[in-house]
Amino acid sequence: QVQLVESGGGLVQAGGSLRLSCVASGRAFSNYAVGWFRQAPGKERYLVAAISSAGYTYYADSVKGQFTISRDNAKNTVYLQMNSLKEEDTAVYYCAARWGYIAYSHPQYDYWGQGTQVTVSS
Repeated sequence: QVQLVESGGGLVQAGGSLRLSCVASGRAFSNYAVGWFRQAPGKERYLVAAISSAGYTYYADSVKGQFTISRDNAKNTVYLQMNSLKEEDTAVYYCAARWGYIAYSHPQYDYWGQGTQVTVSS
């Protein structure tokens, strides 16, 4: 069993930065792939970035060059560094984990955090 807790969301002006953290409890976290999903009001939840147990990364086209995902297995933590934020990045951000390799849709992830709100103002 893995429990995930996100933090780091908040209100930021357009062009600013935030770093989200996802702290996991449970064994063998290094064997899990972790994804960051976001969901805006009235829209589908989708994967914006993910990192595999081996450190391979994936980014949605909409955030390439803008977001960076990383992990520190010693701290059981995955980070999402978000730079040059835009109003369209406003959403609830969730981290999710699954054993092994990266998957691209939310039903494929087994464990979820509670979400953290990111609001970007103009």
